[in-house]
Amino acid sequence: MGYNRSSTAMIISRKAEKEKHSGREAEHEKRNRETVKMVYKAQCDGHTEKLVKLVRTELEWWYHGPHHCEYMMRLLTGESTAKGFRFRPRRIRAVGDRVMVEGWEGKGEEYWVHVWTLSHGIIAQLREYFNTFITVVLRVSEDGDEARLWRSSDRVRVRVHGSLPDLVLSV
Repeated sequence: MGYNRSSTAMIISRKAEKEKHSGREAEHEKRNRETVKMVYKAQCDGHTEKLVKLVRTELEWWYHGPHHCEYMMRLLTGESTAKGFRFRPRRIRAVGDRVMVEGWEGKGEEYWVHVWTLSHGIIAQLREYFNTFITVVLRVSEDGDEARLWRSSDRVRVRVHGSLPDLVLSV
């Protein structure tokens, strides 16, 4: 009945490694969140030239909503200026390589969600949803088990007049 130091050392080592990984992940998410915040700041300040440094040349873009509301893509491609529609993020959450951003203007008539994917600190993908509620889930197994990462704000659901489509994005 001896004290097994190697088992204890392994448990402590695994715990330390888990905490170290968790700290790296939190720092990674913080950097991704800050990168995305710079996109909105550049747009707000009218410095669209700064966007070139934040977004990959071959940006993958998905859109769901009315055609006339493709504001962010028009801004990123230079088709429109920052003086057009102003995105004012109301809620931002980073999870791994993804950053979910939500905003609305007026009494909820213009509601949007952006789901950004970053690769090595550069924005590689934008999923833009306009006047659409979003639930982002992480698929954790082949059996269909999921974990909800993010959902459109309930405050917006109350503000919006009429009903909007509600989509699930599986990442």
